[in-house]
Amino acid sequence: MLLSKLRTTIFCGCRHAGKGFQQNSHQRLQLRQWLVRRNQSSITVEAGPPSTPAAVSVPNAATNRIVGRWLLGCSGLVVGAVVLGGVTRLTESGLSMVDWHLVREMKPPQSEAEWEAEFSKYKQFPEFKILNHEMNLPEFKFIFYMEWGHRMWGRLVGLAYILPAAYFWKKGYFTRSMKGKVLGLCGFVFFQGLLGWYMVKSGLEEKSESHDVPRVSQYRLCAHLGSALVLYCASLWTGFTLMLPANKMADSKRLMQLRRFAKGTGGLVFLTALSGAFVAGLDAGLVYNSFPKMADKWIPDDILAFNPALKNIFENPTTVQFDHRILGIGSLTAITGLYLFSRRMMLPRRAKIAIGLLAAMAYTQVALGISTLLLYVPTPLAATHQSGSVALLTFAIWVLAELRKMPK
Repeated sequence: MLLSKLRTTIFCGCRHAGKGFQQNSHQRLQLRQWLVRRNQSSITVEAGPPSTPAAVSVPNAATNRIVGRWLLGCSGLVVGAVVLGGVTRLTESGLSMVDWHLVREMKPPQSEAEWEAEFSKYKQFPEFKILNHEMNLPEFKFIFYMEWGHRMWGRLVGLAYILPAAYFWKKGYFTRSMKGKVLGLCGFVFFQGLLGWYMVKSGLEEKSESHDVPRVSQYRLCAHLGSALVLYCASLWTGFTLMLPANKMADSKRLMQLRRFAKGTGGLVFLTALSGAFVAGLDAGLVYNSFPKMADKWIPDDILAFNPALKNIFENPTTVQFDHRILGIGSLTAITGLYLFSRRMMLPRRAKIAIGLLAAMAYTQVALGISTLLLYVPTPLAATHQSGSVALLTFAIWVLAELRKMPK
């Protein structure tokens, strides 16, 4: 009896153990199959083509930042060209190179014979005959290198625009609208070079009716400077819009007024800078070296000395200096008003900083201009004043970029 029960117990236990073993084996098999399927799916994801959402479109935010930095760098090179051109003008070096060749003039004279040949060519033109007839070869080398450096800087600006533009175009960094802008900027660089030579030619022409100091046409000088400033502003604006996200501001009547005020102020700053080209072209800074009055009068007697009267605005040194003074004071007044108007509004932090720097630079620029006038236009101070006009224009463009509307 006892043996029969023991046999029955052992048989049942073995049967249950067998079922448990079979269940465990089945579970292990299912686990192994699940792991195999998981590995296969992982391998497929890793080895297969990337899915559509993971693909990066071009252009994008990263490429926009790259293009924006490139344009800001190019605008910096344009500033260098403007400043160097101003120094070249102030040192009366702009007419030292009497030829224009895109490639051949990139190498300055090397031997003494080549320098003598270049100096001989310079002696045939009015500036040497009237102004520099006692100049020696070392003095000629100085003015030659000043003009040569200015022209080589212009070529550097051209390469800085054209070569990266071709690379970015090939990589697909430009949208359709951006392609048009880039083509315009590169074309403007080429136009600027031609306009520079056209300006220089006006100072190399013989003028039998005049024995005054030879100088380039103030009209062409203004066009040359104006085109450089347009190139600078366009590059700076495009770079800012690519790199600085538009501020989220609710459109209101006061904000619209502030935007119009800022645009008008920026236009006045640009016009004031252009009037400085006429001052430089006519040496009008040496006519009346007193402030706030011109000599002992608020309005000098010879302000309308030329006929017809309209001619005075562009060719009478007294009128040109008077106009530049009025435009400078007008710009300072407008910027001060813009600053005070903006203080009464809730604006983003960057916009407040830009407007504050614009106001600070305006007062600095006026101080530089008055000092340049009272000290009879010393070259370092005059060059600083001209650089200040570009800095003022820079802050004006920055303010406009911060106040621009959100893209729809």
